[in-house]
Amino acid sequence: MTTKNSAVSVFALGGINEIGKNMYVIESYDDIVIIDCGGKFPDESLPGVDLIIPDITYLQENESKIRGLIVTHGHEDHIGAIPYFLKQLNVPVYATNLTLGLIEIKLKEHGILRDSKLFLIDEDSVLRLGTIRTTFFRTSHSIPDCLGITFQTPLGTIVHTGDFKFDWTPVDKQAADIHRMAAIGQEGVLLLLSESTNAERPGSSPSEKLIEEHLDETFRKATRKIFITTFASNVHRVQQIVDVCIRNNRKILLLGRSMVNVVRVAMQRGYLRIPEGMLLEESEVPTMSPEEVTILCTGGQGEPMAALSRLASSRFRKLEVHPEDTVIFSSSPIPGNETNVTRVVDNLLRLGANVIYGSGSKTGMHVSGHAYQEELKLMLTLMKPKYFVPIHGEYRMLHIHRELAQSVGVKRSNIFLLNNGDVVDIVDTNEVIQTRSVEAGDVFVDGSGIGDVGEIILRDRRVLAGDGMVVIVISLQKGLKKVLNGPDTLTRGFVYGPDSEELINLINQTVRTTVEKWDNNKNQRTLKKNIKNSVENLIYARTKKKPMILPILIEI
Repeated sequence: MTTKNSAVSVFALGGINEIGKNMYVIESYDDIVIIDCGGKFPDESLPGVDLIIPDITYLQENESKIRGLIVTHGHEDHIGAIPYFLKQLNVPVYATNLTLGLIEIKLKEHGILRDSKLFLIDEDSVLRLGTIRTTFFRTSHSIPDCLGITFQTPLGTIVHTGDFKFDWTPVDKQAADIHRMAAIGQEGVLLLLSESTNAERPGSSPSEKLIEEHLDETFRKATRKIFITTFASNVHRVQQIVDVCIRNNRKILLLGRSMVNVVRVAMQRGYLRIPEGMLLEESEVPTMSPEEVTILCTGGQGEPMAALSRLASSRFRKLEVHPEDTVIFSSSPIPGNETNVTRVVDNLLRLGANVIYGSGSKTGMHVSGHAYQEELKLMLTLMKPKYFVPIHGEYRMLHIHRELAQSVGVKRSNIFLLNNGDVVDIVDTNEVIQTRSVEAGDVFVDGSGIGDVGEIILRDRRVLAGDGMVVIVISLQKGLKKVLNGPDTLTRGFVYGPDSEELINLINQTVRTTVEKWDNNKNQRTLKKNIKNSVENLIYARTKKKPMILPILIEI
């Protein structure tokens, strides 16, 4: 892909102008290195779609150049697409200890763990990937083992920050390696790619340590069971919850498959310290006093099938939320999930629970793992890049990040606001341009199918979800216009049965009239089209709705 005038190119296949689906590519001569391979969850406009992953057409066309996939950390928007990617391109994967553990869970579920090539790295690793020498630096985030990456290419150094914040009192005592970041900047950074998630927020993000104080206070006041939900991957938060439970003489029940899996992997790999006998089985909870129990569960995003949503709607088999139980949301809604979360909160309040939710430095139970404006400026100041590409954010976030970069001295002409697929070509250290693009977009995962849901299928699903379906069955004498049976009209999701009799009679009469006018020298497809059009016009005139019309013709 590198042009005759450029030896090094940089682009995103996901993660720009969106939150999620992160995937970035560095290409140097005939060597390609991929950074992250994440997924994104669909909104209500994509009925039936389970996951959105990057379009990797370009990588498939250049498979022989790929030297590896480097994963910055273990969040879903950075690892969620890896199983689907490796099924098509089985390249080496490099990741830190906890991140590898989370990836292995996914690969095992997909049945490809044994065939995958996984390699352990840490902040001191050095990789030689063709013409690209790769080193790392430690960052702070809401999950352990996060790395930023330095790519030393023949034309200069490219830095990818990964997700980060500057937390000077981290739960795991592993602060961001600001000295190494400064040293990288002193050596010279040609191009910086830095995350933009919280570019709209002024100041600096609160420390994760603050949450433990708020948890302690709430646990001391609680008189019955405590239900608490957080991101399963937020291992630091889970450790804080464990520590608070120990101090308040409570034991913990884990609910939700992802929570159980992540806690197990984190314990096995030394990232969680939970005393023996601290974790409960579900059958033990009814035998204990409510003030001795904490239930740590999934569902902080209001997912309908997650543990907390089922508890809130009284759909859990053996556990119930009772009046005066305390429910803590130790997470904030991802944009688009607000409605689902408020629905769960409402249901919990109806059950009489004390519900605590929301972020903030005073009483909140969640702080962000992403840098605010002053931290973004600090990263820019440490790295001193000549050229800058804001990544990992929607357009307004990228736009504000550009302004922050200008405020610390990066020339506006040296800052690129990109779309997924836009290629930044490094011609030499004094010329970096953006004039072309590669194929990029969304691929939909629906059940076990990858990419087999297109716009036509989605359009049909939207119609069915919005206005329902009308099925018309009619039997014809073969070769003649004569109707033998029917028409029989069935509706689903369109009009309520008792109210539909008059309309269905009109539909049946319209179908008979259409058949009688049909020129039987024409094929059956034409008759189906005529029936569909005439019924559509009738229904819209009567109801202003546009259901899906399915004529079924049986020739006897």
